Amino acid sequence: MFELIALVASGVAAVFGHVGSRDYAGRKLRYTWVGENPAASGVIAGVGVALLAAPVVAILPIVGAGTALALGAGVGTGVAMGAGKSDRS
Repeated sequence: MFELIALVASGVAAVFGHVGSRDYAGRKLRYTWVGENPAASGVIAGVGVALLAAPVVAILPIVGAGTALALGAGVGTGVAMGAGKSDRS
């Protein structure tokens, strides 16, 4: 039962991280270096978020390192996709 809760929490964290970072990168980071190189900025953002989330999920009883990795992957792909769309207004 706890494994299913952890799996759902990881999926929700990844989806919310992806959607939020895609919207933010598309609106606010359009005219920065992030917009010029979305792949590198996605990797940097994803690794950074995974490293920042690792101590937090280590304290929580149900979720673990997989949740931090899923959140980092979600944010990284969201930044890469949001920064890659320069035609947004």
